[in-house]
Amino acid sequence: MEINGVYIEDTFAEAFPIWIGRVLITAATKRWAKIAATEATGFGTSVIMCPAEAGIEKYVPPSKTPDGRPGFIIQICHPKKKGLEEQMLERIGQCVLTCPTTAVFNAMEDADEELKVGFKLKFFGDGFEKKDKLGDRTIYKIPIMGGEFITENKFGIKKGVAGGNFFILADTNATALLAAEAAVDAIRNVNGVITPFPGGIVASGSKVGASNPKYKFMPATTNHKMCPTLKGVVEDSELPEDVNGVYEIVINGLTEEDVKEAMKQGILAATKVKGVKKITAGNYGGKLGPYQIKLRELFE
Repeated sequence: MEINGVYIEDTFAEAFPIWIGRVLITAATKRWAKIAATEATGFGTSVIMCPAEAGIEKYVPPSKTPDGRPGFIIQICHPKKKGLEEQMLERIGQCVLTCPTTAVFNAMEDADEELKVGFKLKFFGDGFEKKDKLGDRTIYKIPIMGGEFITENKFGIKKGVAGGNFFILADTNATALLAAEAAVDAIRNVNGVITPFPGGIVASGSKVGASNPKYKFMPATTNHKMCPTLKGVVEDSELPEDVNGVYEIVINGLTEEDVKEAMKQGILAATKVKGVKKITAGNYGGKLGPYQIKLRELFE
């Protein structure tokens, strides 16, 4: 199969379940809301070595937020509910509460469960906090040097999907990067998903389904089969002669359908860039998770 003249390999991206919290951060200005959202999602690329996976989902205009101010929705993802609660409390407490003019609200619809993140956070108020209502939301107003920090009482979480992915193979590194940027831009228009790596792009994909027992401090090692500089050096390189640039896009989402749509739109955008040769994906042969997102079926 070819899309826009680019070969789509007959393979699948293997994804796995993960717990997701979805938080709306608002502030007096879009600038400060973006700063808080960026800080709160830092060091959140992969649970291989990060304490959580996290990213900014989308901007929300003042007309659609509870307090009539600009905001950003972020997702925080963790394999365990307890770990997710800890990460939400720490990231909101250290990166949003500390940021000027911010407030946080639950943004998870159809939640599987609720966590008392706001209830725990209100203890920062040292007894001076006040319980209140904002519409139908129960909130706490916490006195801070910058005025009041508002947090919703409970935050919904649900089992989502992590690890949706595809690889962009191109004639040069510059072409591959341009295509990856186009893919991420397209994915930003899909609701319910994040691309947790820097700028949404993975430059250093790790070896699929393997770890090196010699390096206990390094749980993942380079995907040598996809390294352009190792063509002709390793016997099991998977790169054609005309491919000299490779980037991976990883996607987490609230549902499998959200991830599929993001992959489809990302691939469509990438294949429109001249010089892209092939689209493939990473999997563990079905051993990692229950979701096998077949690339070609995205376009059937």
